[in-house]
Amino acid sequence: MRNTVFISLIFTSFQLFSQVKEEIKLGDTSAIYFVVEEMPEFSDGNAGIIKFITDNFDYSKVNSSGRILVRFVVNFRGEVEKVEIIRGINEETDNEAIRVIKKMPKWKPGKQFGKLVNVWFTIPISFN
Repeated sequence: MRNTVFISLIFTSFQLFSQVKEEIKLGDTSAIYFVVEEMPEFSDGNAGIIKFITDNFDYSKVNSSGRILVRFVVNFRGEVEKVEIIRGINEETDNEAIRVIKKMPKWKPGKQFGKLVNVWFTIPISFN
């Protein structure tokens, strides 16, 4: 079953612009950005994300094919939070995707104008 899962990584944003410098309040850790100068990075890059999801996903909970879009925030400390399903397959598979993403280790946080910031990330996970 493991070989039939394809995880494509497309880090997209629903807004295609970065925040302008005047909007950033230095020390404000509550703002969440879609695009920043230095996007967050998983410790082993894109290949590491694929490996982490593949190794930690309980494939017995996948009973149909399709694609899940999972959105989450990599906060200024590099922690994953606010995990949500944008488009799901079914409740059981969606919940498993949320569980796996919440389990991710710390990332290298994103930066805007040299400051660590919170950044939205979207990952599609495909099952065939």
